[in-house]
Amino acid sequence: MIFIRRAELNDAAQIQRVYASTNTYAGTLQLPHPSVEMWQERLKQVNPDDTLLVAVYDGVLVGTAGLHIESKARRRHAASLGLGIADSFTGRGIGTALLAELLNLADNWLNLLRTELTVFTDNAHAIHLYNKFGFEIEGTFRSYALRNGVYVDAHSMARLHPKQPRIPVTGR
Repeated sequence: MIFIRRAELNDAAQIQRVYASTNTYAGTLQLPHPSVEMWQERLKQVNPDDTLLVAVYDGVLVGTAGLHIESKARRRHAASLGLGIADSFTGRGIGTALLAELLNLADNWLNLLRTELTVFTDNAHAIHLYNKFGFEIEGTFRSYALRNGVYVDAHSMARLHPKQPRIPVTGR
């Protein structure tokens, strides 16, 4: 059974293990060999407007998800998100459970219109997950980040609140 809850300071060691997974750090902008101390500091410094969730599967912390609301006044309707799932727990619904909870918060509690993310173009599983929840590719960043000594591309994806009306853009 998957249990989703807010991350706590004493989760640092388990979060460190998630991001020590080869595919997890390769799929994010994290560096290899994260330390527990680094995660303790990150958890101490979480912005109160941000949400950091963890997924616990059979008593083991196996994934994280963050929702980061934009701070600029004209962008407060938007937030970026990120996910990380331990390599040995992919394909078990962890990402689906975390993303569903983040989008529940975004849609029903945080008054967000737009949820954004960046995903490497070769991460087919993540792109499939995001498409399942209504995210669309809006563009591609060429040579976005260095991974294993090679610059790789990434997609910018976004999802608009499914029930929020939008004012259509018209030509002049």
